[in-house]
Amino acid sequence: MTRIAVVTGANQGIGRALVEDLATRWSADDLVLLTGRDPSRVADAAAAVHGSARVEGRVLDVTDSAAIAALAASLGAVDVVISNATMRMTPDRSQAEQADELIAVSNGATHAVLRSFAPILRPGGRLIVVASSLGTLDHLDARLRPLFEDASLEQVEAAVAQWQAAIHDGTASDQGWSEWINIPSKVAQVAAVRAVARERREQDLAADRLIASVCPGLVDTPTSRPWFDDFSQAKTPAQAAKELLDFILASPVDPETYGELVREGKVLS
Repeated sequence: MTRIAVVTGANQGIGRALVEDLATRWSADDLVLLTGRDPSRVADAAAAVHGSARVEGRVLDVTDSAAIAALAASLGAVDVVISNATMRMTPDRSQAEQADELIAVSNGATHAVLRSFAPILRPGGRLIVVASSLGTLDHLDARLRPLFEDASLEQVEAAVAQWQAAIHDGTASDQGWSEWINIPSKVAQVAAVRAVARERREQDLAADRLIASVCPGLVDTPTSRPWFDDFSQAKTPAQAAKELLDFILASPVDPETYGELVREGKVLS
């Protein structure tokens, strides 16, 4: 049987390294889909990957939930899905000015991937959202934590919509939302994963399926470069990808990690 993997945001950085590593680990019978928004960059990246498995480029705009659903429907069943797409924020623009795009790419896409791909995960399948250690609730104002703690996916979406509206009407700070928009976004990503995993836990563990969010740590990429001065301890994309895939592909699934945010193999509270 042909194994199928889908990696979003895979033109460069961690996403591309994940495709390259997975293509090396899998066999010629398997298929890895490298997805991104720009057709030429997708084609060039896919052509540059050399491994045992087949690698195909697919154009996918993760801000289009219908496109995500259509891709899932066309595949019918998948073995590995890694939701890695992110927006490259820049310091020269205000955080509020960049919020809509960040929310669309990081949160809307996470919700759509969970809805479309979780139902078609084969036994032994893996659905992973690349998030951040900023996604733990202790980074959020205590007044806002109940919006995400033990929330359903619909409740997480409503909380994200509330946050986005508060940014636009200028009340975000008064409500307790962090000016650093990555924090609410990552908290919401982790909460969305937990929401879906909570409903599927028993059946997924019985079938050795894993749904989780992962933090790759500091990785030296163009996305992180504008925000940090010291990269002496940073991982390369290849190092981060190897570490992530070692965790993702490990079998059987450790029940302690199911539905959780994991960094370097350890669950973050």
